[in-house]
Amino acid sequence: MAILKTVTPYVPGTYAKKRPEAGELVSRYAREWEARRRKLAQLKGAPLQIPPCICFSRKIGVGALEIADLLARRTRLRVADREILERMSGEGGLDPETVQFFDEIYPGKTVELSAMIFGKKSFVMSDYLRSLVSAVLALAATESTIFVGRGTHLILPRARVLAVRFICSDEFRIRRLASLLHIGEAEAAATLAKIDREQRAFFQKAFGKRDASPYEFDMVINCDHLASPSLAAELVSRAYRKKFAGELNH
Repeated sequence: MAILKTVTPYVPGTYAKKRPEAGELVSRYAREWEARRRKLAQLKGAPLQIPPCICFSRKIGVGALEIADLLARRTRLRVADREILERMSGEGGLDPETVQFFDEIYPGKTVELSAMIFGKKSFVMSDYLRSLVSAVLALAATESTIFVGRGTHLILPRARVLAVRFICSDEFRIRRLASLLHIGEAEAAATLAKIDREQRAFFQKAFGKRDASPYEFDMVINCDHLASPSLAAELVSRAYRKKFAGELNH
């Protein structure tokens, strides 16, 4: 009788630190956004301002969320990771009126994304992607945010973002995941291979991309050669403050 090997579950973006419950954060963020939307509705025609944000793109398992949490302490910005974005994009997150709101004030965003994905071919944005775009814009419009994953640097206005890509070797990721989950490296490698396939499928479907080009980012940090999360957070913090110095110093 064949024995099926199980792969240890791993939620991308998690690490050893105990983090706040995503459900509680999503509820709070949704309430904050609804208050912001009501205020905009009262102002009638006031432009939606996107404050400076930071977007992390990473190979799964590189440790970007740990760096984001360290960066949050330095900058006092909140962190919106993959789990928060998924919850805000799904049922119980933002209401349908928010999706319609962003369709109306950012009518070019759908066209822009569809052109990036399919060129001149006709394209209807999926309900999920419309909800994801709305969730990212709602969070960003409420306050400056550190986004981790889900291609957020492709969604937000590029001039309002410090976009950072974290890369490393597969060996680095395997060792790190094996240590986090207390499993062997062979199982860690199998877990990462599965997650990598899921990540590629998401980017192919959502953005028509199999991987991230280095030309999309302000910074690319190789964690094989810069293994200190604290140092990485410090470099990103300095770059953020320099890029948006004119706004952050007021």
